[in-house]
Amino acid sequence: MKIQFSIIIPVYNRPQEIEELLNSLTKQSYKKEFEVIVVEDGSTRSSKEIVEKYTKNLNLNYFFKQNTGAGLSRNFGMQHATGNYFIIFDSDCIIPENYLKEVDSVLNQNYTDAFGGADAAHKSFTAIQKAINYSMTSFLTTGGLRGNKKSIHKFQPRSFNLGISKKAFEITKGFSAMRIGEDIDLTFRLWENNFETQFIEKAFVYHKRRVSFSQFFKQVFAFGKARPFLNKKFPKTAKLSFWFPSVFMLFLLFSVISIFFGNLIFSNFLWAYFILIFLDSFYKNKSLEVAFLSIVSTIIQFAGYGSGFLVGVFSKKKQPKK
Repeated sequence: MKIQFSIIIPVYNRPQEIEELLNSLTKQSYKKEFEVIVVEDGSTRSSKEIVEKYTKNLNLNYFFKQNTGAGLSRNFGMQHATGNYFIIFDSDCIIPENYLKEVDSVLNQNYTDAFGGADAAHKSFTAIQKAINYSMTSFLTTGGLRGNKKSIHKFQPRSFNLGISKKAFEITKGFSAMRIGEDIDLTFRLWENNFETQFIEKAFVYHKRRVSFSQFFKQVFAFGKARPFLNKKFPKTAKLSFWFPSVFMLFLLFSVISIFFGNLIFSNFLWAYFILIFLDSFYKNKSLEVAFLSIVSTIIQFAGYGSGFLVGVFSKKKQPKK
């Protein structure tokens, strides 16, 4: 099967980010032709002028549409694509020069109708961005299964770095109208339709994520809030481990209260864990500042996701199914 890639990029009020992403795509070592489709999701800060700068170097199409959220914007892009395999990036990603070459090589050796890859911290990222990246990818937090493990039996691709065949898109109808968790929802429907997914280790991207801890908290809170809805929609996928951030958050609160009563046993466990986070992050990032901030970002990750999860559990509101 001849693979023809169409890269789909939804963007909302992030013209500076899209320029870095498009610039990285001009540097791909991949020699075959590929197309890039940018879908402006009702932005008030248009990316059109920036996109036009790259039309000479890329097979590039730009669409502006009413705001519907990233998931439906990705569907819009795939509906207008000419390739038979779609690769989806978030606008805050920078793509390594060998990305497409690696994906093409793996799919030709072991074809699957969907794949995902890891995210990494670029050297240009701020200390906070590197710390957030650590928390979202480390096995010492809840992020490890996102991307740095080769032997994942059924890998769940994430929408910032996701590939899906045209056939799989047409059968599943792509992303749902969910604003958060739509990538997990898509993965479950891919599996229900007997499509295989895989993790491609070398198909990683540099993912900026959020530039501040307050933005990061809002993001992981939304992730946590979406999980109970997914558990209800796909009951067989629910796991006790999804409660871990909420339990950790409550344990952290209990440990702090215990200190005022002279009980240091529980807080000692936390200190040991935070020291482990610090040492692991320092080893990986070679920075004392990032290592310290990794403790902060991990606490925020657990607190945000854990509190969002509890809100989702007790919420009576329902996310749209489609």
